[in-house]
Amino acid sequence: MGIFSKLVKTTVAGSIASVGVFWGATRNDIFEVMDSSDPIFQSAFYKKFNPSGNPTLHDVCVRRIPLDKIQPSLVEEKGKLVEAFCAGVWGGMGYIPQRAFLERKYRGPETADHLWDRSDLLKNKYEVGTILTDHFEVVEKTEDRIVVRCGDSPRIREVRPSDGLFEIAAVVKREQGVAEFSLKSCFYQGLGKAEAAPMDEKVAWAHRQYTKLLLETAVLKKCVR
Repeated sequence: MGIFSKLVKTTVAGSIASVGVFWGATRNDIFEVMDSSDPIFQSAFYKKFNPSGNPTLHDVCVRRIPLDKIQPSLVEEKGKLVEAFCAGVWGGMGYIPQRAFLERKYRGPETADHLWDRSDLLKNKYEVGTILTDHFEVVEKTEDRIVVRCGDSPRIREVRPSDGLFEIAAVVKREQGVAEFSLKSCFYQGLGKAEAAPMDEKVAWAHRQYTKLLLETAVLKKCVR
């Protein structure tokens, strides 16, 4: 997870400094329990790309917003809210530093069909097979969640040393009067046998702060009135 550690550290440091009000802005972004019963651990992708059942770093961050604060058009048609949220994750302010880092290293003729420009990230529908910035590939999509494979270049199709799944979800809960947004991460060493999770606690902490930043800037950019 060397490249991920570097990306997290540089992105969090730069983004938090630029936002300034990070702690106050993300006070309602809550990490909830994610145990072995979570569907991500039962998925075909997890079983295929973590064949040795290596230890994971996993978490889920949740933000609930009253429905009257959400753009009505995103609530009226199924699937629109998660598409908007996903577009906000990748096209919002939070992802700008990481996107720039990856662009400098990997944008070229061999990755010309990937999504790179912010304008494209903000308007894409994120269908299965979509590749973003040579680091994320959409592997599953439903009306309320989009799952991407991450950890290394999508050009590496087989099991990778660094691998993971990242779920972007947006669920309309009318009985509770809220829209529930969540970002779920599951990282692991796919190739070979590992004895420990792929990140130490310092990097895991930085990852959690980055997750909150991505979530909050995505909601503000594409989902609320």
